[in-house]
Amino acid sequence: MSESKSLLELSGVGIRFGGLVAVSGFDFSISTGELVGLIGPNGAGKTTVFNIITGVYAPSEGAVRFSGSSINGLAPNKITAFGIARTFQNIRLFSSLSVVDNVRTALNLHLQTGMFGALWRGRKFREEEHRVRIEALELLEIFGLAKMADAPCRSLSYGDQRRLEIVRALATRPRLLLLDEPAAGMNPTEKVELMKLIRFTQERFGLAVLLVEHDMKVVMGICQRIAVLEYGRKIAEGTPSEIQKNQRVIAAYLGEEVVDA
Repeated sequence: MSESKSLLELSGVGIRFGGLVAVSGFDFSISTGELVGLIGPNGAGKTTVFNIITGVYAPSEGAVRFSGSSINGLAPNKITAFGIARTFQNIRLFSSLSVVDNVRTALNLHLQTGMFGALWRGRKFREEEHRVRIEALELLEIFGLAKMADAPCRSLSYGDQRRLEIVRALATRPRLLLLDEPAAGMNPTEKVELMKLIRFTQERFGLAVLLVEHDMKVVMGICQRIAVLEYGRKIAEGTPSEIQKNQRVIAAYLGEEVVDA
């Protein structure tokens, strides 16, 4: 992949926690509009890579660039403002807030009125608040959640809470969406719906999507390309069919070839 087309690029990225090498020499890139999977056994370093990309951890070595600019060492909120959003394996919604207010919290990232505007609650602030609510409702409508806008988010089904978490991430207006184990806890029917949702989100918003997922049917079913980590090192990268046949991957992770459902 050429550098000019890379939205996100990690070059020689590594991180150590004391004497533990969690990720080492990791090279990876993703282009606008790509849907890429990152897989590997438990403890392989997948979530650590997500945490490096989103600024939770600063890499011990290597470079992370987004849209041509270094994001090494930036705080998570700065990286979000750059255009990277994520979800988490354990859903992290604001359970005491309504569905629409969960989305509004993310849209507030782009408010023009500052702290003093909020305190004075002037005309510009009120207009912006109204615009934010309308935008939040429009996003919820796209994902079939508008009818539950004023309900407490804890009242949603598990699948709808996952959907809401993606909507909230999209409200930050990202160009890259990171999904961390989105199928965790889902039944087979919900996983099929999740695959449709991820495809729809990528196509509707023109995003790049990076997916960490243990369910191989989900990964093989939607990803255009897959990178494989083992003990913090990338051991393979290719199309789903190439990964299915890679003997090192089979030995390290899959255990056997994954056949299409």
